Amino acid sequence: MRRALALALWLACATAAAQPQTLTPLPDRPPAPDFALVDAEGKEHRLSDYRGQVVLVNFWATWCPPCRREMPSMQRLWEALRGTDFRMLAVDVGEDDETVFSFIFALDTAIEFPMLLDRDGKVTERWPVIGLPTSFLVDRSGRLAYRAIGGRDWDDPALVESIRELMAE
Repeated sequence: MRRALALALWLACATAAAQPQTLTPLPDRPPAPDFALVDAEGKEHRLSDYRGQVVLVNFWATWCPPCRREMPSMQRLWEALRGTDFRMLAVDVGEDDETVFSFIFALDTAIEFPMLLDRDGKVTERWPVIGLPTSFLVDRSGRLAYRAIGGRDWDDPALVESIRELMAE
């Protein structure tokens, strides 16, 4: 099952075209599957601990070009919404600590938001991930409000406005 998921994610990532700067609303806002994953410093993060805040959950991998390209814009979004009820969790899918740490330290942009490790891919399997990157906006009630399949410029004014509107709900 994990090999099939990895192959499907790789194929979707490898064939991804440039994505529009939009978010797709998820009908009926299903509950976001809770998880507990550790970050690069070994601190555990539970999605349920962020209830009451809007959370961007981004599933990515170091080998995925669109994932790599969107990281700097994710950091700019993080900086733009600092001090608000917004959180960001980047979930690396199926890679070891050394691979992720090497990638983080090689970036020209310092990443300040949590980079979580889904080493065995089990968390990713429980979410409606379609290729990498796939991102979700989780509303204050812990429901999946929006999905974005493929890379985005997360500091694009239209996306920032969509996030602010969700925060205002």
